[in-house]
Amino acid sequence: MIETINGISGEHIKNIFGEYDAHAKLIERTLHVTLIQRENELKIVGEEGPVKLASDCINSLLDLSKRGNVISEQNVNYSLSLTKEHNSGMLLKLDDELICHTINGKPVKPKTVGQKKYVDNIREKMITFGIGPAGTGKTYLAMAMAITAFKNDDVQRIILTRPAIEAGEKLGFLPGDLQQKIDPYLRPLYDALYQIMGADSFIKNQEKGLIEVAPLAYMRGRTLDNAFIILDEAQNTTPAQMKMFLTRIGFGSKVVITGDMTQKDLGPEQVSGLDVAIKVLSEINDIGFSYLTSQDVVRHPLVQKIVQAYESFESRKDKKH
Repeated sequence: MIETINGISGEHIKNIFGEYDAHAKLIERTLHVTLIQRENELKIVGEEGPVKLASDCINSLLDLSKRGNVISEQNVNYSLSLTKEHNSGMLLKLDDELICHTINGKPVKPKTVGQKKYVDNIREKMITFGIGPAGTGKTYLAMAMAITAFKNDDVQRIILTRPAIEAGEKLGFLPGDLQQKIDPYLRPLYDALYQIMGADSFIKNQEKGLIEVAPLAYMRGRTLDNAFIILDEAQNTTPAQMKMFLTRIGFGSKVVITGDMTQKDLGPEQVSGLDVAIKVLSEINDIGFSYLTSQDVVRHPLVQKIVQAYESFESRKDKKH
């Protein structure tokens, strides 16, 4: 079977096909079709079912390209995934979900259905748990939502925190004073803030006390009103720390708790506060739970393959036990 898509400009063809036709080769390899491009015409050759899927995939990528998006390998992979589920139209719906722009003007949007549900939970719920592997945008999207709420005066300040758990190194043996010892643990939060808000704006607001980045232990004894609070790396909290944190929350606040259950740095005998919280709080309506998977990884495609490989390995290991 041959299907022809007419009227695609060279600019959009180049965007969809990718550098050295890498995206086109990915579509051909995945769907077992052949793509033939001549001027503004694209022919798809293959069996009827795969040709229809390829056509849907390319048309959804074309719609993205027409909106000014630079098509990435992640876009192509996710479009292929959605197309196989006969849900190719979701790619455009995701593109409509603008959260904010970075300091360089780059739009911040959810890029997968899982990320969209996570962002919707943050909008609708007072407390949201974002649970999933590395690269799924848990912290970055929460940070974008926090900065947007702050700029819109929905909250008066942003508080970012994470447990200062040693991943193989003892804090006492690290050089510098306490702040210098703790800063490396908080660096991912600073990185996201700088990218979305800009260093100058962050420093000014931090000096005014409107943005606070601190280890979890500093939260004890405080009540946090009218704030957007993000607890990152929550899998490294103890049950007592998690309970302490959750009972700090005051009026007018919104909370996002992120964690990756596969990357715990707690001792072998220690129970994760995130594990306990999921079991204890799952029936409370005002608390949302978003479970992101390898399908929601938006870093380099190799990261998705690494996450999937680990998930498969852990699954086989669990079955043996």
